Amino acid sequence: MILLDPDLKPDAAPPSTALKRATVSGARAKPSHLRLPPARSLARFLTEAQAAVRLRGQVTVLLTTDALLRKLNRRFLGKNKATDVLSFPANTTAPAIEKLAGELAISIPAARRQAAEQGHALSKEIKVLILHGLLHLAGYDHEADAGEMARRERLLRTRLGLPLGLIERAVAVKPRAKAPRP
Repeated sequence: MILLDPDLKPDAAPPSTALKRATVSGARAKPSHLRLPPARSLARFLTEAQAAVRLRGQVTVLLTTDALLRKLNRRFLGKNKATDVLSFPANTTAPAIEKLAGELAISIPAARRQAAEQGHALSKEIKVLILHGLLHLAGYDHEADAGEMARRERLLRTRLGLPLGLIERAVAVKPRAKAPRP
């Protein structure tokens, strides 16, 4: 299920600096590519991605603001910063909610910035974030595993026709450690 936060301005343009930085063969990303896709198409993708991840149970995706993601990140993870996606697995010990897999919260402003930086449509970026969040709901943790989530994300994003994943992007921008001098 896809939910839209009423505080979210669905077609707000990303900051002009993000558009200036985003280039594909020297051309600016088109603002029309950064419009929020229909909830119906995201719901179809959610179903497809959930099947690919092999995650059973209902997943709710909230499309929201940076401010709410920051608040949720601070409250539940103790990190006082906005982020692009948060995953909240269901408490499956309660029998009344065993048909729930969990919830995802996605910052549309963050997704817009990232889509502009990557030079692809907002719809693609939201799908990348949904896949990443679903993998977390399925129990994967790229901060604690030995690359298992990264390998699974790479396989599934290729199968689902998605661009570079979040983990791959993070690895690509990590500064290299200086080699010791002989």
